[in-house]
Amino acid sequence: MTVRKWLLAGLSVTALTAPAAAQDHGASYDAPPPQEAPPLLPQDVPGEVPPAARAGGSAVRTDIQPYVELNQVVFTGTGADSDVVTYTTVAAGVEARISQRRVEAGISARYERLITYDDNTADSDYLTGLAAGSVQLARGLSVDAGALAARSRINAGGAAPSNLVGNPANTSQIYSVYAGPTLGIQTGGVTIGAAYRAGYTKVEDEGIDPAFAGVGAVPFDENTSHSVTASVGQQPGGYLPVGWSVGGGYERADGGALDNRFEDYYGRVDLTVPVSPTLAAVGGAGYERIRISERDVVRAADGTPITGDDGRLVVDKSSPRLLAYEQDGFIWDVGVMWRPSRRTSLEARFGQRYGSEILTGSFSWQLDDRSAVGIAVYDTVTNYGSLLRNRLGGLTPDFQAYSNPLTGDIGSCGFTSKGGICFDDVLQSADGAAFRSRGVTASYSTDMSGWKTGIALGYNRRTFLTANDGVQAQIDGISDQNYFANVFVARDLDELSSVTANLYANYYDPGYVGGEVFAVGANAGYNRSLWRGLDATAALGVDYFDTNDFSLNNEDVTASALLGLRYSF
Repeated sequence: MTVRKWLLAGLSVTALTAPAAAQDHGASYDAPPPQEAPPLLPQDVPGEVPPAARAGGSAVRTDIQPYVELNQVVFTGTGADSDVVTYTTVAAGVEARISQRRVEAGISARYERLITYDDNTADSDYLTGLAAGSVQLARGLSVDAGALAARSRINAGGAAPSNLVGNPANTSQIYSVYAGPTLGIQTGGVTIGAAYRAGYTKVEDEGIDPAFAGVGAVPFDENTSHSVTASVGQQPGGYLPVGWSVGGGYERADGGALDNRFEDYYGRVDLTVPVSPTLAAVGGAGYERIRISERDVVRAADGTPITGDDGRLVVDKSSPRLLAYEQDGFIWDVGVMWRPSRRTSLEARFGQRYGSEILTGSFSWQLDDRSAVGIAVYDTVTNYGSLLRNRLGGLTPDFQAYSNPLTGDIGSCGFTSKGGICFDDVLQSADGAAFRSRGVTASYSTDMSGWKTGIALGYNRRTFLTANDGVQAQIDGISDQNYFANVFVARDLDELSSVTANLYANYYDPGYVGGEVFAVGANAGYNRSLWRGLDATAALGVDYFDTNDFSLNNEDVTASALLGLRYSF
């Protein structure tokens, strides 16, 4: 096991933090650790942590299970326009886990057709799923990839991400995918690392309400991103008593909302100074240049922005680029790293970046082989597409995706026995503006005594970065906030039956319009095997939803029920 893998064995529990963008100091590529306690490790420059580096230790197996489903759903609410609504869903999906000598992959994907019987709910198609995988091409060289398909709130007027029974307004499909090679080799006691990631994220036009055009941030459209990082370093106790690394990277993201462009160049030197066998002082310094720009929109004679048939503002491709954000100069940070055992890890850093002070940190505690606790504090400047790509980069192939038994949607978190990844702060609102993202997340996951449990809590604050003379000028410097809590529980009752339960709470304050959204709910499902791959499912759910979106004031309690059949091939 390389020290990169050893470090991640301690840090993967904190994967709820945004990989790359939020983990500002990446991981190290080093020699194997001693048997008694983990070594003090030099810090690399910011870089993405590939799933391959985190997934080790899985048993060799291949388990691919396609299925089809037929469900009948009924729900009703307490709102003024609520009625009893019944619809049918026909779905097809696949659950797959592949763990071979050179290949690690996990897939949970589902296509669903919603068939309605009244004029108030439209027929619709949905694709939801998570995927992560890694292929080892040679010693020290792998190709890693991941993908997500989900339904999300477009802005503050939409439903909460967990409350998607039926066909809620102002939500849309989101797709994101990334792939790229990772290199980590050691020669003469010096470790060389490099990684490249290409990503694409798309939000469909369907679901965008023209009434929201020009209010707040422009809805996200699509984003293509590229990032490359490289570093060279050595751990303490090699040729020098201190660990060191030198590296740099470049990232560029181009988006379609306002022809947005995000560019980030950086280079830095990091040192690790051992204080004791388990404690070290760490620090680094370097140079970084970030530049974010956008274009203006086509306007009528009176200056009013023009909206297209799809509800989006029409971008003026001939207009000059408008500067939304620029930072150019010296960056630094100092901190401590504590590794008291193989199962416990703590790191905290304070420094100067993005033109102000930053504080980042992580804590992980592997209670045993099946339980883990993680906490992370992050601070980064990014954009919607890059953040989603980086978050996917932290998903390991052995993830467990918990689905809503009433809708089939993949839950907003994926858990393993070593931690989890949550997308709540990403899916809170699909905004097209860049932002500075700061927050804290905590997770607990366990798989013991027949119980599979995942708990996640988090807070995120995004401060928008827009051009002062552009169409989004009114939100420049405005912050939105998101609080979330998720609990997932599953248990096999016997060889033929199992139960699952989900509880969630989410509060989102967009900041710029006062359209706060609060949602809380619970659902539970019971599954019973009937005969050779044929299962019956029953589920119940209750959701409370309260929003003050622009001119509306909606408060609703929704009750839902499902009966269905699934056949697994």
